[in-house]
Amino acid sequence: MSSENAGIMAGLLEQAYMEIIPTKTIAERLVHVPRHSYVSITCSPTRGIEPTLDLTERLRALPEERRLKLVPHVAARVVRDKGHLREILARLDELEVESVFVPGGDAPTPAGDYDNSLDLLRDMADIGHRVGDVGIASHPEGHPLVDDAELLRLLAEKQPLATYLVTQMCFDPDVLIRWLRRIRGAGIRLPAWIGLPGVAEIPKLIALSMRIGVGQSVSVLKKQKGLVRKMLSAKPYAPDELLAGLQPQLDDPALDIPGFHLFSFNNVEATERWRSETLRHLNGGLQ
Repeated sequence: MSSENAGIMAGLLEQAYMEIIPTKTIAERLVHVPRHSYVSITCSPTRGIEPTLDLTERLRALPEERRLKLVPHVAARVVRDKGHLREILARLDELEVESVFVPGGDAPTPAGDYDNSLDLLRDMADIGHRVGDVGIASHPEGHPLVDDAELLRLLAEKQPLATYLVTQMCFDPDVLIRWLRRIRGAGIRLPAWIGLPGVAEIPKLIALSMRIGVGQSVSVLKKQKGLVRKMLSAKPYAPDELLAGLQPQLDDPALDIPGFHLFSFNNVEATERWRSETLRHLNGGLQ
């Protein structure tokens, strides 16, 4: 890897978001995350948005030397109605949250009026708020319930209501890049944070990937060198080969990739260790 490419990769890893799930013990694990890092807090399809907001409040109260940049998720399908949304936005304003992520959500049945993120985004704009950045989800491998043309149409409708997008987890760099070029050609200009699986047990990662509908690129994961050996030795997955496949395209300004979004699966320490070690390796190559 050239020093220029290493520098680009290092810059994107420096800007990485760490996605976490709001559990009782997750706050203690965040001691491994550097101060002022971006931390994205998911929304439980079964427990609703309260655990997300409660964890945001707890982390917002951290002392300055441990302060993090928090990005709570507001999943449309767990928001009851416009009044509930108004309460959520007021609480986020009170906590001085500067960025949120608005997916449709995984709840099988909507809690109320919202079964998609577009309607919720429209009501957010109508209510008004002080959140500076609003992210939306995107699906390079498609969606099990929505065809590709409809996904692209929805992205175009959401674009005026958002400031960035995050790609769903994908293991195939070629699929990711082709999809990015396709949406750029269709006029989608939102900066694209690339979703990377963090360090995780391989069987768990494959099972999760099949559940969320990224089974096509799992075949790429299964072909990675030494995968069977890693599974037998219980060695976890890390996204090194995925990064290597993306690397030749990361400097293309037309793709507008500002950073990575790390799906940690709450394996925070191992994922942060991987990120830090990769950064040290990349920065060492720049000297």
